[in-house]
Order: sequence, then structure tokens, then C-alpha cells
Amino acid sequence: MNYNVLRYFSVLAAVEHYTLAAARLGISQPSLSSAIHNLETELGGVKLFEKVGRNIRLTVEGRFYREKVDAALKELHTASLTLRESKLSAPVVIRLGYVSGALSGVTAEEIASYSRQNSRVRFRITESSAENLMDMVRQEKLDMALVDLTDRDRSLHFRKLKEQDFFVAVPVNHHLADRSILEPHDIVHEPQIVFNYDVGRSFQEWASGSPSDECVICTVDTAQAALDLVAAGVGLAFIPASCVQQRQDIRYIPLKNWHQPLYMCILYDKWLDPPIWDFVELLVKNLRASNRPKP
Repeated sequence: MNYNVLRYFSVLAAVEHYTLAAARLGISQPSLSSAIHNLETELGGVKLFEKVGRNIRLTVEGRFYREKVDAALKELHTASLTLRESKLSAPVVIRLGYVSGALSGVTAEEIASYSRQNSRVRFRITESSAENLMDMVRQEKLDMALVDLTDRDRSLHFRKLKEQDFFVAVPVNHHLADRSILEPHDIVHEPQIVFNYDVGRSFQEWASGSPSDECVICTVDTAQAALDLVAAGVGLAFIPASCVQQRQDIRYIPLKNWHQPLYMCILYDKWLDPPIWDFVELLVKNLRASNRPKP
């Protein structure tokens, strides 16, 4: 049953005049006549109106049907108002994913500021590897993700935000711990802890000689886990500047000419609530601004 047709019937039943009803509905009189004829046919040939001179009036069946239709339309209108009001007052959950290090600094400040300015907004935040985060965006388990690589999957959209410096984290008693800077040939064959597979893959592209798979001792999802393993002497790890922690058992040595990009990843053609989309645009704008060199 078409909602608009029921609305047409309700208005026509109220005024009992095709010209007046069509004008009130904003449609042509032939369109209204056709809609009512189709409704009567759908009801099994029941006549809802009868002619009285140049006017019309409801039949007995029409009066019965009007009572039911008006009650139903009133219920639908009330339900619509309830949904609209609840939508305006219900909490909005922003589901944000990030790779280790991407939540610090500007990102954390923007989350705090946006929460203060929008009392309805709640954040659900997930830390994981870029691959896992992109899968969660594809599956619509996340609204957005801050990742350190892109993918050829055309269902995903990436916007470059900034670049971050990387350090090599080594135990204080490591034979490289006294170096002031490191280059690829210094570490390419060292035991490695990869807290994000993409960091390891980027290193392979950056390094003059590719590290063999045997050099990767283990992979973990977070920088914190990688640092704990470094401190235990398992191997060295590549750590973004935002994840550097001042610890007595670890040294951080800059990597020469290595910068890792950070991207905003969202799903193509996915409708987002305005508060969520506003946060995406705000975060992109401010992260890009933070990466510009200061005059």
C-alpha cells in the first residue's frame, strides 16, 4: 500500500472535492483521480466516493476506510516525530582506528576538543595494524582509520595527512647503542621486532639491501609490545617519533632519511552522520596543518 496514495485519500475525504484536494496536495487533478481509482481497484473494486451533483462524498465503505486510514497516518506521523527527536538527542558513536603512534599529539587533542564541543559524541577507539584496520573499515566496523600505508582496493579512500620520523629502538647494551644515526646497511641483518607489518615492509623498500624474513623475530600489533620486547633483548624495532617513551633500558637512534606517511582511510560512498563526517574533515585539516613547516 503506497503511503502517498493513502495521504491523497485522506485529504480528498476531508474536503470531498477533487480540485480543492489536488491543490492542497500540490498535484494535478488527473493524477489524484488516477490514484484514487487505483486504490479502489486494489481494494477489490470497493467504491470509496460517490458523486452528488458536481461534488463527491464518501460512501459507507469510504467512511469506514477513512477512519482507519486517518488513524494509521496519525500513528505513522507520531512515529516519525519520535524517531526524528530521538535522532537529534541520541549519542553519536565515532569508531576510530589507528596504528601505534597515530593517536598522540594533534589527534588526541582533536578528540578531546570535539568531545567537549559535542555532548552527544562518544568515541570508540581501536589500536591495531594497518591491515586489520583497513579490514575493519571494509566491514564497516570502523568509520575511519589512521593508517601508515594505502591499498589498491577501490572500495577504500585514502587522504595523506602527514609524515613522521622513525627511530631504531635498541637495548642500552646493544652494540649499536652508541651510534648517533643509523643507515640501512647498519641494521638490515639485525634481529627485528615488527610492531606493524607495514613498517617492516616500508623498511624493506627504503633499505638498500632487503632484510631476509629470518631477521624478523616476531610481529606485534602495538609499539608498546615492541618496546617491551626490545628491552628484553629480543631484537630491535622501528618506532615512530610519536611512540618514543623515555626508558632507561632503551636507546632511540634516528634513521637517516626515513619518513613514514600517515593516511586517513574511509570507505568510498559510505554515508556518515554529519557529526562523524565533520570530525573526519576537522582531523584531516588539522593533521595536515601540523605537518607544514613553521615559518
